[in-house]
Amino acid sequence: MTTTKKAAPPSERRAHLVRLAADLFAEKGFRATTVRQIADAAGILSGSLYHHFDSKESIGDEILRGFLDDVLGGYREAVAGVDDPRAAIERMVRFSTAALSRHRAALTMLQNDWAYFSDQKRFAYLRTAMKEIEQTWLDQLERGKQAGQFRADLDARLVYRLLRDILWIPTSWKQAQGRSWTTDEIVDGLLRLLFDGIIAR
Repeated sequence: MTTTKKAAPPSERRAHLVRLAADLFAEKGFRATTVRQIADAAGILSGSLYHHFDSKESIGDEILRGFLDDVLGGYREAVAGVDDPRAAIERMVRFSTAALSRHRAALTMLQNDWAYFSDQKRFAYLRTAMKEIEQTWLDQLERGKQAGQFRADLDARLVYRLLRDILWIPTSWKQAQGRSWTTDEIVDGLLRLLFDGIIAR
């Protein structure tokens, strides 16, 4: 007796399509990727893709919103009820590394196609979210200065930009040949560098 494989529920099919599209957007760029390429990767006709999404932008929207909702939710939780700025920043660093590992494709999309997304009205929320992310870091850095935990001459905005870029770099580290660091090793190394420096005491 032969049996037929049950079709995946619509929610699972949709999630699968989003993952496939995210990988293609990260590899080829959002603007360069076509609906047909996404459909081909999924083994379906282009028309079938429109049963789940009304446009390529809708897929990109779901990917980016999922990423930013995760990051912002984590940052809000990291600083909630925490009176110690250093502890809050440590929690933010640890969360950032884990979240960015979960959303490598979305992060690559933002890095490669930010100019496109930031110019589209439907993606206006990206600027709002990035401003909240930046302000969360600035608030903790300034609190640390005022509390005497951090140097009085610390440029909070510059430190934020440096930390942001450092935290975004590990998305490509594990793709390189040779030495590979675990998420915990990356986080611990960054925190030691941030709070202890490299000067022997």
